[in-house]
Formats: sequence, structure tokens, C-alpha cells
Amino acid sequence: MPRILTYNVHSCRGVDGKLDVGRIAEVIAQCRPDIIALQEVDVGRHRSGKVDQAHAIAERLGMGFHFNAAVHVEEERYGDAIITALPVTLVKTGPLPTPPRMKRLEPRGALWVEIEVEGGKKVQIVNTHLGLVPHEQRGQTEHLLGGEWLGHPRCADPMILLGDFNATPRYAAYKKLSGRLRDARRAAGVRGGALTFPSRFPMLRIDHMFISPSIEVANMHAPDGALMKIASDHLPLVADFRVKG
Repeated sequence: MPRILTYNVHSCRGVDGKLDVGRIAEVIAQCRPDIIALQEVDVGRHRSGKVDQAHAIAERLGMGFHFNAAVHVEEERYGDAIITALPVTLVKTGPLPTPPRMKRLEPRGALWVEIEVEGGKKVQIVNTHLGLVPHEQRGQTEHLLGGEWLGHPRCADPMILLGDFNATPRYAAYKKLSGRLRDARRAAGVRGGALTFPSRFPMLRIDHMFISPSIEVANMHAPDGALMKIASDHLPLVADFRVKG
């Protein structure tokens, strides 16, 4: 049964202020995932020592990776990554819309791959990181649900949409997505748990996994060991799943 993880790594800077790619890789390794979706990954940025964090984390885990830069200024990039040792095909990367009157907001994007899991079944995986403003989130959610992404014929069941949505279940963006797909927490029977933010004293559900009908989730949790509580400002969210049929 494959294990999938989503994790906002905060540019590999912990809540103790320490920049440590190896520590993030160790958190991930302790979770033993087969598929890893990361947000807030730095590549070549001065603030993080010009390290290609996507490559560095994947190398430490002995896996391959794909990266999408939501922000690209000269040689500096910042965005989302998917890391796995399973057979993987990159399908699409791209930006998410920003409202015309909110151009100063941080650019956001999404990354879509097709991964072959047990029995040769191919699963569509879409990793994203929505903005902070509810109005912004609504437009980004509608874009993801449209014909370029989840509404595309190739993005068919089985499919998993995951990432940092900056939205609790009370937000319109969450309600829109859970109206189209199932929240993996609920599918796993988790009630009130698996909180991911902030990492030291988690109180909010803003990191999510949404699944299509043929995905079954055996369990889901947010590991909260001592290392997880300091490595990033988010906890990782982990689920075991299988494809029916």
C-alpha cells in the first residue's frame, strides 16, 4: 500500500530559525513515504545559501523529483516539488491566477504528475499551494477545477489533489474542493485530528488531501515528534492509500 505525504517545508527553515535541508529530509525519511509533495521549496535563492533544495532532499532520500517554480527571479526560484522513486511522468506545471487588483500577492502554482503505483495502476497527483486571501483562493480553486487541471480528460480517477491550501474547512475554497472530491481525512475516519499548523502547537487544518472515488485511504495522521515540531512551521500530513479495482 503506497504512502503519500504533503509537507510545507518553509524553505527548510525551522521554527528555531535554523536553515537545515538535512533535517527536513530526516523528517520525511522517518515518515517512510513513497510519494512526497512539498511546498515552499527554494532553488538557488540567496536566503537559503543558493541550494537546490528539491534536488538536495531527493538525493538524500534516494529518489527523483520534479519542481515547479511559482516565483522565478533571475536565478532564484521558489515553489513546489514532487519526489518519488516510483515510475513518474511529468504532465503539467503552471501558475495559478492572482486577482488583477492583487498583483503584489505572492505568485502561486501547481504541479501535476502521473505516478505508477502497485499493480501498474497510474494515479494523477496534483500538488499546489494556494494564496492567503479568500478571494484569491476562490479564483485559484476554480482554475484548478477547470479544464486545464482537474477538469482535463487526462486528470481522471484515480487522482489525488494535495498541498497547503491555507484554508480550513470553513473556507469557501475548501468547500468548493470537497464538493467535487472527498477529503482524505474524512475518508480515513479521522475526526478532529491530523492538525498541521503551527507545528509546535497545531490548531488548524490547512494542509489537505482530496481524493477521487477509486482512492481508498487506510489511515491518515500528522506526525508530531520532536523533530517535526521544529523542522518547519507546518507538520507533514501522511496517508496510506490504495486504488480500488
